[in-house]
Amino acid sequence: MKTLREVTATRYVHPLRAGGSVPGVVEADDLGTYVLKFTGSAQGVKALVAEIVVGELARRLGLRFPELVLARFDPAIATDEPHQEVQDLLRASAGLNLGMDFLPGAVDFTPEVAETFALDPLEAGRVVWLDALTVNVDRTVHSSNLMVWPTFGTAPPRLWLIDHGAALVFHHRWDGAPPDKGHDKAYDFRHHALGGYGPDTRAADAELAPKVTEDLLREVLDLVPDEWLTDEPGFATPGAVRAAYVRYLLARAGASAAWLPTDFPSRDELAAADARRAAVTRRGRPAWLKHVPDLHGRPGAEQDWSVHLG
Repeated sequence: MKTLREVTATRYVHPLRAGGSVPGVVEADDLGTYVLKFTGSAQGVKALVAEIVVGELARRLGLRFPELVLARFDPAIATDEPHQEVQDLLRASAGLNLGMDFLPGAVDFTPEVAETFALDPLEAGRVVWLDALTVNVDRTVHSSNLMVWPTFGTAPPRLWLIDHGAALVFHHRWDGAPPDKGHDKAYDFRHHALGGYGPDTRAADAELAPKVTEDLLREVLDLVPDEWLTDEPGFATPGAVRAAYVRYLLARAGASAAWLPTDFPSRDELAAADARRAAVTRRGRPAWLKHVPDLHGRPGAEQDWSVHLG
């Protein structure tokens, strides 16, 4: 059985406060630098399971995704961290955690970046298709979880996927078996980060759905460590949990005709909808709040990885 490469963190650089789980940048004994996702975070190990399953599935479907490693972490290397809440997180995360390769020089895919970034509709469609398959609710115009990384020479920058901890929402509510309903459930992708590129999801479906086989899903699930699958209520073994993921995702891939998102509003239509929502919100505010800005969904609120990517 293939496993992710394992490293040991040797230096804790700093936390990334923009992310809700407060990941940290670390250096490791392979001389690599990684963004470390901690088992002690509020999202728990299921977020790390989702990171592996969706990220490694993306890689096998031809999408760009940073290398993942299993990272041994000793809180003793971070004793200089001054913030108590971060120290609590680090102490709760001793042992095995998940590292994502650091992309030096990459920038967040923000609405401002999107205005000048060229992306083929088929590539956009592949990303949307993956998100629909894995029920990823966190790739919106306000929180893209996408990075733009420059390439060498004259080649244009490329789009990279990151952060899939909010995907696979079904695994938060199963009890001994995957849900027997919902494989064909449609999700609202009108606010998808790539909706403005006219994603060709039909072409993406024709290309990608046949590739999501039982063997491929088993290969991906085998990368999840046993210890992150042992406490799932109703499942006797980690292998039984893996099989449940495989069954659900295989059934969902087979039902793509039912959930395939095909209708995406333009950027102007999204802006108009946001303006209408803001106006309604303001009308419902008390008088003393009328002049307080509506910060919901502002572009600067998305996870900003550029602070550590240089």
